[in-house]
Amino acid sequence: MDANFISAVIITRNEARNIERCLNSLIGVVDEIIVVDSCSDDGTADICRRYGAKVTVRPFAGYGPQRQYACTLANGRYVLSVDADEVLTEELRAALRQLRREPFRHRAYCCEVVNYICGRPVRHGGLEPVCETRLFDKRYATWNLLDVGEHLTYAGDIRPMRLDGSIHHYRSATFEEYEAKELRHARLRGRLMAAAGISATPPAQYLRATAAFVGCGVADGAIFDGSRGLRIALTRFRATLEAYRTARHISKKRR
Repeated sequence: MDANFISAVIITRNEARNIERCLNSLIGVVDEIIVVDSCSDDGTADICRRYGAKVTVRPFAGYGPQRQYACTLANGRYVLSVDADEVLTEELRAALRQLRREPFRHRAYCCEVVNYICGRPVRHGGLEPVCETRLFDKRYATWNLLDVGEHLTYAGDIRPMRLDGSIHHYRSATFEEYEAKELRHARLRGRLMAAAGISATPPAQYLRATAAFVGCGVADGAIFDGSRGLRIALTRFRATLEAYRTARHISKKRR
């Protein structure tokens, strides 16, 4: 197989509204698209198949396990990890096409990821643009197996090469959608906290949620985004509270 073969991997769950935008940005820059779908009931899997993606349906096992499983299905050594609500910019597409014309010289590559909420980029509040490793040789990098908060791990001597361009992450079309996603992730975090023996009384829960709100608004600079930043900080408050409430509820049931 061509050493420059790239497999794009995507995990999905009811992403019919977003997935075509993502798939279109991959056409012409990857050799195959691997989709692991968590039993969608909105036609996501069928849309992916129409685009020629190789779809495997698998019950959701946590973000880390799901991503790592998707990587094992990739035929290429190099994996491009993207989410269903993400889009490669033309500059990044051009960088990937150029990369495929010559032997890969690095085991991992990174690029800027820009978060969007309500169609606008977010610059503060812990959602500011960051450089993330998204293209990697799967022999040297793996996803950890956390249910949420997963990240790619690789040997310490690997220094990802930065690519031109960026990935635009359209996290939510409305703040209501954004909050719903954050609360869902918070409940997953709560389960992990309970498993680790982390809990807090109701007063302590509110104190920690308030600290998260202040940290998001001031330390992370959400206040500079005006009313949008305030809503992001309020969501951080609610998500932190939800995580601690979930952890306490699970811990009490185990007693």
